Amino acid sequence: MSSKKIFLTRHGQTDYNKKGVVQGSGIDADLNDWGKAQAQAFYDHYKSMPFDKLYVSALKRTHQSMAGFMKAGLNREVLPELNEISWGAREGMPIDEEGNAYYQQVIRCWREGQTDLSIEGGESPEEVALRLRKGLDYIMSKTNEKNVLVCMHGRSMRVLLTIMLNYPLKGMDMFAHSNLCLYELTWSGSIFTIDRCNDTRHLRMLNYEC
Repeated sequence: MSSKKIFLTRHGQTDYNKKGVVQGSGIDADLNDWGKAQAQAFYDHYKSMPFDKLYVSALKRTHQSMAGFMKAGLNREVLPELNEISWGAREGMPIDEEGNAYYQQVIRCWREGQTDLSIEGGESPEEVALRLRKGLDYIMSKTNEKNVLVCMHGRSMRVLLTIMLNYPLKGMDMFAHSNLCLYELTWSGSIFTIDRCNDTRHLRMLNYEC
């Protein structure tokens, strides 16, 4: 197919993000006030972009993050394939000393190539990659959509970027992300290239919390 632009962003901050509580696909949290401010700043900066379509996950934090575009009439579609990874038994739990050690052990195993491993009751990166490929194939099949805005989640975004750039899945942590950051990618007809990585310049007007 011909060239296509994908503008990939992560949802705004929730209280789970702020408090360091594991969220995942099983927690359907609202944005907090800071996340809503991030969403407004993102919209104010990019509202003039000629987006043809908005894709969001099935979780409301992505819908709330893109509320400005939806109110302005941008055509949108919900793709559950874009949902965050399921963290299984860890969802809704604070990352205490014991829990953090378990989490970090799983992340280390992924980085070593054990991407079929999942947290108890959750998804493995390979399982996430399988559904994300379906979602990406669907988005790419829409040949009349040249500039596409996609709002999703941190870990699933990392997995999607490895798919788009044909990187090994174990390298997903090379892709940094922040709430309401932006990755801009161009499809040439044969490969994706990155034009912008974890761009947060549109949020500079905000008085950042540390």
